[in-house]
Parts: sequence; structure tokens; C-alpha cells
Amino acid sequence: MLPGLQHLRHRYEAGFRNHWFFVESFLQKSILTLIFIKMLVMKRSSFLPVTLVGLIMILMAFRFSSPPTQQAITGAWHLKQGNMEEVLVFQDGYFSHTHFDKANKKFISTYGGSYKTGGSDLKLKIEFDTRSTDDIGQEKQFSHTVSGNQLSANINGSQQSWARIDEGKDNLAGVWRITGRMVDGKVNQMERRDRKTLKLLSGMRFQWMAINPATKEFFGTGGGTYTFTNGKYTENIEFFSRDSSRVGASLTFDGSVKDEVWNHSGKSSKGDPLNELWTKEKY
Repeated sequence: MLPGLQHLRHRYEAGFRNHWFFVESFLQKSILTLIFIKMLVMKRSSFLPVTLVGLIMILMAFRFSSPPTQQAITGAWHLKQGNMEEVLVFQDGYFSHTHFDKANKKFISTYGGSYKTGGSDLKLKIEFDTRSTDDIGQEKQFSHTVSGNQLSANINGSQQSWARIDEGKDNLAGVWRITGRMVDGKVNQMERRDRKTLKLLSGMRFQWMAINPATKEFFGTGGGTYTFTNGKYTENIEFFSRDSSRVGASLTFDGSVKDEVWNHSGKSSKGDPLNELWTKEKY
């Protein structure tokens, strides 16, 4: 089905479900109200206990007939047109939106920062953007709905339907910041400054980004899919802003997490040994 038709079908189905919910809720409350009125005209001897039962039934109906809540946007989402792919990751208050052509090993753009949701509102505060520095530090607002495994959002300027990759559920899922390196068995702590290197992980996707929001500088990014099993962390690279020849490579590290500090060691994409400490960030 064409993307435009998929979006129209998605909006129709969501609207139908919401409208039927309110019709069903109205009928339920109307019937219970009529029952309560009938109770009021019953004999006085049975009035009190029956009335109490009626009140409890009505209160329960109002309690459990609130509108369906918006599903969480947390996790990774995918949009593809031809060879062009876009991946959105929302995890623990931080997001990234990356555009790339994996088949031709071409990185196109990425931007991201912190986010908040409220109802159908999606509020973004941009910390990095390879397309232009104009929006860095600015807040933007979009509309979105999540239904099942579909995200409908106008983040690209028009409403589009994204397919869910994962729900952001993994013991490594989160926002991580490099805070130290092991050298000769000793930890060299990194001073916290405006420049930072983050790794954003959902349930299956990873992306690292080296940025300085204060100066609006961008130093590089790379990402793709990952696995973390039995102490082995493996990255499968799908895009790399610095060196497209790395696309298609897989890197495996020894990994462990303790007290929200992630240690992984192995060799970098250049083949250099590394032993890094990453600390979970809060946004």
C-alpha cells in the first residue's frame, strides 16, 4: 500500500476507535443512570443498600471509561523510501533523527537533543544538527500519535507513518556519556565540559554523536544495530559520517554494566585498542 494511503487508513482507524469508545461510554453511563433512577423509586426498606450498590456501579463506570491513553513513543522507528532510510530514536528524554543510504554507504544528515511528550504534542530541544546550526538551542513542537507499531508524526513537515523497530526495552537502552578511559589498569576520569560524546541506545539501535551544543559544533556520528549478549556487545555499522568505508563492519567488545556505568573494551573502528567507561545520563 502507498505510504499516503497507509497514513489515511491509520488516521481513519484511530478516529473510528476513539469515536466508538465515546459512544460506548455514553451508552454505558446512560443505562446505569436509568438504573439508579429506578432504584430511587423503590420501597424505602430496600432503598439504602440498593442505592449504595448503584452508586458504586456508576463510580466504577466513570473510573474506567476515561479515554484511551497515548502509547509511549519510546523506542526506535523506521521510514524508508527507495534506498533512503530514516531512523528516529526516542529514549529516556533524548532523541535522534538520522537520514542515510545504507546500500550506497552514504550518510546524509542527523539532528537531535532532548524531548518531551504531552498528549499528542511532541516538543524537541535541538542540541545538534548537521543540516544547519540555526535551530541548535531552539525548541520545536510537532504533533504525533502512536497506535500499535505505527507512529504518525509531522516531524518532516508533513504527516508520515513510521514503523516501530523496538520499544526501547533492553538493559543497555538509555543515554550514555563517555566519562572515563582505562589506561594501564587505572581510570582516567574525563572532566565534564560543553563538548560531549553520547551513545543513544534503544532496544536494537545505537548511535554515538560527538557534539558541543554551546558552540554548535558537530564532530561526528555513527550508528546502526547492536546486540548485547553474555557480556559481548556488538555494533553493526549502517552509517558513519567520518568514513563511509566503515559501513557494513561489525565491532565486538567485552561489556559490563554496574551502578549505571557501562565499561566496554576491545578495538575501535580503526583497530586501535580501547577501554571506555560510559555513564547513564538523565534528561
